[in-house]
Amino acid sequence: MTKPFKLEWVITSADAGKLIKQFVKQYSISKTALTDIKYSGGDILVNGEHVNVLHMLKEGEHLQILFPKEEVSHTLIREDIPLELVYEDEYLLVVNKPAYMNTIPSREHPSGSLANALMGYYKKIGIESSPHIVTRLDRNTSGLVLIAKHRYIHHLFSLDQQNNQIHRTYEAFVHGFIQEKKGTIKAPIARKKDSIIERTVDQNGQYAVTHYEVVQYYSDFTHIRLKLETGRTHQIRVHMSYIGHPLLGDDLYGGFGYIDRQALHCKELIFTHPIHKKEFHFHTSLPDDLLSIIMIEGTKN
Repeated sequence: MTKPFKLEWVITSADAGKLIKQFVKQYSISKTALTDIKYSGGDILVNGEHVNVLHMLKEGEHLQILFPKEEVSHTLIREDIPLELVYEDEYLLVVNKPAYMNTIPSREHPSGSLANALMGYYKKIGIESSPHIVTRLDRNTSGLVLIAKHRYIHHLFSLDQQNNQIHRTYEAFVHGFIQEKKGTIKAPIARKKDSIIERTVDQNGQYAVTHYEVVQYYSDFTHIRLKLETGRTHQIRVHMSYIGHPLLGDDLYGGFGYIDRQALHCKELIFTHPIHKKEFHFHTSLPDDLLSIIMIEGTKN
């Protein structure tokens, strides 16, 4: 039997005198979450005794919030697929996702996704939870993905995302030579008419901002580093195509050659741990298929 996900504190003088419902608000535990805890199998304990949210806390008391057991999706298949774990603790995972793997299942690819792999992994380690994927990547984009192990942790990360406090750095190879070695693309993005997949720059679309800088020029393409202010679907791919430098291999947006997928990799991930409140910084090397592009090409000064 799996243990419930819980949070616990020893109450200090600074929080003595607060009601539990006031105390937990500072940890972004909402009224809705407290209702769920009360009626869906969770619990609130002080020194091991059951209490309610109107209990007034005293210095030295041991408070525990036990969250209800999560309902696990019955439609998501558990699959034994190897994962490249970059980091893991009881609250979260960082995974290096390979290209050609969906983040979540799709109609075209109902199995083999990162979510399917996580379900299989969770069974091995005894977690009853659905995959809470915080930072998604396209099927053919490789690199770092942040995953919350529990719904509450996902909620905290969602708040950080709203405040632009989760930072990702990408590297890509694009056609041609970008004249400006640093630049910012501000162009709204919308779904392209008559397509469920393709996006396009559209003045009626969602606000989108991409920053880029040149890493190296090659014979007929450019290696660049990118950071996003916004996280629109296909944002990097659309923006680079919009300025006339589509990603190598990205046939959806005008790229071609060298590689049979878009040449895009999420190389760096920076975030503040939602529980420990320390900054975490992860990076990963370019995968072999992207490195092979460099190996066969000479640099251009």
